[in-house]
Amino acid sequence: MAKEQYTIDAKGKVLGRLAAQAAMILRGKNTPDFEPYKNSEHMLTITNAAYIKVTGNKADTKEYKRYSGYPGGLKMIKFQEMFEKDPRLVLLRSIKGMLPKNKLSQQILKNLTIYNDDGSNAK
Repeated sequence: MAKEQYTIDAKGKVLGRLAAQAAMILRGKNTPDFEPYKNSEHMLTITNAAYIKVTGNKADTKEYKRYSGYPGGLKMIKFQEMFEKDPRLVLLRSIKGMLPKNKLSQQILKNLTIYNDDGSNAK
């Protein structure tokens, strides 16, 4: 299986559709030799993450939650706050949610690089 390099320009694209396309490429489902138990090792670079769009009123109402496991340990941050802090985290979290929930997902995410603009601030 040969390593392939893919690049996606996120400028003007919708967050969910972009994340679905990225997850498909990272898993290797776009190739005929896809095997669900193997890492495809396709490298993906996403540029202009600061220019993604969301539809509807998700920018105002969507919240990301974390729970520490302790009573009162639920932390919530709004989409707009997280996007202003670092847009790459929003995109990374949506792509991670579309990958399988097993040991393979961490290996797959190592093949992903996200840039805020045209090539600076890698994540």
